[in-house]
This record gives sequence, structure tokens and C-alpha cells, in this order.
Amino acid sequence: MRILLIDDHALFREGVALLLRPLVEPLEIWEAGSCEDAFTLIETRGLPELVLLDLGLPGMSGLEGLRAFREQCPVLPVVALSSQDDRDTVLQALDAGAMGFIPKSSTSSVLVGALRLVLAKGIYLPPTVFLGSRAAPPPPLRATPLPEGGCRPSDLGLTPRQADVLYQILQGKSVKLIGRELALSTSTVKAHTSAVLRALNVTTRTQAVVAAGRLGLRFDGAPAMR
Repeated sequence: MRILLIDDHALFREGVALLLRPLVEPLEIWEAGSCEDAFTLIETRGLPELVLLDLGLPGMSGLEGLRAFREQCPVLPVVALSSQDDRDTVLQALDAGAMGFIPKSSTSSVLVGALRLVLAKGIYLPPTVFLGSRAAPPPPLRATPLPEGGCRPSDLGLTPRQADVLYQILQGKSVKLIGRELALSTSTVKAHTSAVLRALNVTTRTQAVVAAGRLGLRFDGAPAMR
């Protein structure tokens, strides 16, 4: 596992790096003090498997960096870190392409738990994102209660292939890229996208991320083969 940590404070990077060590083995942590340094590092070493990105960066801002990652490295999952965790800030990060959001004010146990969830292909969002009218509405009530420890796409009535498409959507990937990644036609991807958004009772990717975070949605293993 290769994780790229982008933050302009070396002490914070060192602290998070120490917390990351027990999460998975083997683990390689790359550090960068800016988005510009991060893209230079990627050019030299290739893509990591996960990016943790501070939003309050000098030079290219975190939000600009998120958009750049979505454009230049669309297959790369990015989780935002910020000292601000109000709903608008979280939603702006999700709109820019973040797959999750971890406030810097979190305790070490919350941070570690959030990172474990993200590494397990779950989505962590702070409670503030669920407040207010812009947050996605909850999915419709179901006769079967959701299992403890979050739910899987199958609990929402999604097929394995629809779950694959949903995971790609949550990563901010375009229809064209999802089709290439999963060897599906554009029309098939659009049909699956309509089904998964309907299952979550949402209409946009940002709402889907919020709904998935509310449900504690987790994805098991690698995408299923066609």
C-alpha cells in the first residue's frame, strides 16, 4: 500500500505518518508539502494507491488540487483533510472530487478509525455534512434492517456489477472512464448509474457520497469481473 500525504506542516505529516503505520503492511508513505510537490513526486514514482490531501495549502489550494487530481489522475482516490469541517466546506470538497473528508480536529482514535474505514473501501464523513438541506436525503425505508458495522451494496438491492459502478462513481470517475475500467459500454454504465443513484435515493455524485457515508457503505474486495 502506497499512501501520499500532502500537508504543508511537516510536524502534522510526521504525526499522521506514525498513526498510519499500524494500519496495513507493507505500507509506504510518501510526503509532500504542496500539490505542486505531490504531482512532481507522482511523475517520479508513479501513482500511490490513496491520497490524503490538506485543503489549506499554499500555492495551489486543496480544492484546486482535488480538481487537478480528478483531471490528471482520475483513478486515484483522494481523501480531504481540513481544520474546517463545516457542511459547506465538506460539500465543496466532495463536489471537487474527494471520496471522503477527515477533520483535523478529530481525535487520534477517530482519525485512525476513519483511515481504517477508507482503506477498507468505506467512506468517512464528519457528522456536520449530514446537517442542513443540501445533504442527501436518506434512502427509502426497507423491510430488512441493515447489518451492523455498515452495509454492503447488496443490502441496497444492487448487483455485483452495479456495486462496481457505484464504487467508481464515488471515486469521481466519468462515465467514459468507468466504461474503460470495467469494460462496459457507455449506455450500460449510464443504465447502472441510474440504478445505483435510484437505490441511494439521490441524483448526483456528491449526494451519493453523503448517502454512502450515512449508511456506512462498504465495498468488499476488488471489482467483480465481467
